[in-house]
Amino acid sequence: MPTHDFFPILIEYKGYKDKLVKLDTDGQVENRTAKNEPNFKNINSFAVNGAVHYANALLHHTSYTDIIAIGMTGYKDETGKIQHEIGVYYVSKSNLGAGQRVDDYSDFSFLAPKNFDAFIEKVKTLQLSQEELDKLKEQREREIDQSLVKLNNDIYQNEKGLGENDRVYLVAASIIATLGIPGKVAPLEKSDLKSSSEQGNKDGDIIVRKIKAFLDQKDIPAEKKNLILRTLENTLTTENINKVVDGESQLKRVFTKIVDDLGIYYKIGLTTDFTGKLFNEMYGWLGFSQDKLNDVVLTPSYVASLLVKLARVNKDSYVWDFATGSAGLLVAAMNEMLNDAKNNITSPQELTQKEIKIKAEQLLGLELLSSVYMLAILNMILMGDGSSNILNIDSIKDFDGKYGFGKTDSKFPADAFILNPPYSALGNGMNFVEKALGMMNKGYAAIIIQNSAGSGRAKDYCKRILEKHTLLASIKMPVDIFIGKSSVQTNIYVFKVNEKHHPDDIVKFIDFTNDGYTRTNRKKASNNLKDTDQAKERYEEVVNLVRFGKNKLNIFTEKEYYEGTIDPNNGSDWNQTANIDTKPTLQDFKKTVSDYLAWEISTILKEQGESLGK
Repeated sequence: MPTHDFFPILIEYKGYKDKLVKLDTDGQVENRTAKNEPNFKNINSFAVNGAVHYANALLHHTSYTDIIAIGMTGYKDETGKIQHEIGVYYVSKSNLGAGQRVDDYSDFSFLAPKNFDAFIEKVKTLQLSQEELDKLKEQREREIDQSLVKLNNDIYQNEKGLGENDRVYLVAASIIATLGIPGKVAPLEKSDLKSSSEQGNKDGDIIVRKIKAFLDQKDIPAEKKNLILRTLENTLTTENINKVVDGESQLKRVFTKIVDDLGIYYKIGLTTDFTGKLFNEMYGWLGFSQDKLNDVVLTPSYVASLLVKLARVNKDSYVWDFATGSAGLLVAAMNEMLNDAKNNITSPQELTQKEIKIKAEQLLGLELLSSVYMLAILNMILMGDGSSNILNIDSIKDFDGKYGFGKTDSKFPADAFILNPPYSALGNGMNFVEKALGMMNKGYAAIIIQNSAGSGRAKDYCKRILEKHTLLASIKMPVDIFIGKSSVQTNIYVFKVNEKHHPDDIVKFIDFTNDGYTRTNRKKASNNLKDTDQAKERYEEVVNLVRFGKNKLNIFTEKEYYEGTIDPNNGSDWNQTANIDTKPTLQDFKKTVSDYLAWEISTILKEQGESLGK
């Protein structure tokens, strides 16, 4: 019987009257402080809080995904009679470990074999609203940030002899080894690492075997599998990391830290947000040399998803990215495609087939730096494995447009191109755009790039691109979008592929410098991105404006949305803004005079009031 048919049940008892459960203002079990650290006071004092805390430990350290956490209190009333209360909560992957109250119960008979199936049926109907889920996600994300920083500092300060790449490979290897595949590959447990010095049975050998078993089950092409194994093996099997000191190898110690700090997040299925954050943090570890510092900049997930929508990605798209980084854009594309498939295919069998096809055949990424390439692969494996066509090659020099694995003789039929190029590339990265669009027959492209590319820096590339493709839109982005990395002014350019730009083609120029988000770059901040002015709606409106034009104006005004033309032979007129009429009107004059008079009168009255009050 598979483990998911078993429900571990944790019962915690407190012999006091008011110690059943402590909830926060949102009605959630309050096991975190305002600083987002474990609230040990509540966990120790309240029965349900304690049970939910231990249930999270089970979620984290075992393969169980559904747990029943029960708190109970009992006390003698003034007549000496025992009074009791029971709180029954469901803690699972689906509620991100937060715990949901099941129902009122006066005794434990709901656990009796004859009643248990009915109880589980009730548990299965518990649903969180999207809003509640989003709240929990936000809270979990804040925890992730803290865990990652802690992990990095810990490994950096206490583990000697590990290079930057080693740290990244160790995290990748540990996560892959603990993912497991239900019924086929058991997740690697800390206790499986025996820190033996026996040839072939060192901790590194054990992790390598587990990763191989995982990849074998994943049907990853052989040459891809060997590449991943070779790369990780180089780090995992070195002598130093496997040397046993005081009964433990450095590898086991690091593996334990990684699993203890991060395991819970991918166990509860926070994969999209989790991997994004994980890679942002690990990019930092890769310590690119100073001149490269602003070169490899990860695209925030909400911008990645904007690019995907602007490139009109749907379930039937073939999407590629010529500077994949950690694959954030491809992950966003994959999510969009899978959602579209889910919303439009009603046959479960057909949907499964389509999901497999999307992951295996409809995404392709190229990444030159091998340590970053490893991150991309790990990201796609965590996302359910759309990793088979991420290639570790130079997209400009060596890519011929064909599938990297599987159908290696066929051209990849790309019809959507998304890109955040390294800024140091030729023409700010317009060389990638020219090459990629030149290999496509149809479709759309959306790229985020330094805006100097459109104002003269990449003039020749821009002119050549317009000879074959149409510029549909130029969107000026907030300057602090890549906060903490670089404050570079970027624009998103949207193209229609394989249709020459006509001088009379309307280009939509959008000033998106107020995107509704407020960003801070405080290391200690619990959340550096806040939606302060209808951010979600603004992003949606930009997509609609680019696709359908002016009649979709709602939040934005004509100051921020402007339709104009460009000269295809110019190549440096891509960043235009609406002409704002600065000539003052009579109305402006009247307003200024009345404001001045109001100020003067209030000053006189104030002075009079003060002199009267003496």
